Amino acid sequence: MAVAALTIYLAGLALAFGWRSVVQWRRTGDTGLRLDAGPAGTLRWWAKLLFAAALLLGPAGPVSAIAGLPPLGVLDHRVAGTAGLVLAVAGVLATLVSQLHMGASWRIGFDPGERTALVTTGVFALARNPIFTAMTVTSLGITLMTPNLISLAATLVLVVSVQLQVRAAEEPYLIRLHGAAYTAYATRVGRVLPGLGRLRTPPGTGPEQATGTRTSIAGP
Repeated sequence: MAVAALTIYLAGLALAFGWRSVVQWRRTGDTGLRLDAGPAGTLRWWAKLLFAAALLLGPAGPVSAIAGLPPLGVLDHRVAGTAGLVLAVAGVLATLVSQLHMGASWRIGFDPGERTALVTTGVFALARNPIFTAMTVTSLGITLMTPNLISLAATLVLVVSVQLQVRAAEEPYLIRLHGAAYTAYATRVGRVLPGLGRLRTPPGTGPEQATGTRTSIAGP
């Protein structure tokens, strides 16, 4: 199971970051890579650092299992491993589908001075960050396939980095960029799961009137 987990994880990285960047470049002349993390010590910088750490920890879990690191007994069951295999494959496929739904607006990271179209259709009508959701599902699947401390740490670090990236960096950027259009969208659609993490507007303020300074971020 550990070899399968490592294969799925590496294939997912190659498709989501490598193949998708090549497709984006061929279609638009731009790879979509925005790797600048901003000034050191900022929340955006920490989010990027933790995300990179999660990507490195991801394959370390299966590699450690292959090397003989013992699994956590509570998760070491054939049923859990099979469920993990299904989740890992589904997460990789969902990541690719979500990326394709972004079209020309797809980016890894973002440039605060860049303007891209707001995507609210397809899987983005279900959650505002379906790519991060799908990547988390993949990581959870890998953890169930190789249930050791390193795999578990990879998933936890990924969840923290995603929440930090979305809440502290991407959402403020999107509110500045798209204003009422984004806040109206965000009051209808959950952050990472349908219905969860929708933006709340003050009493008496409709979504069409909401602005970045009059909207609070709530929920997971």
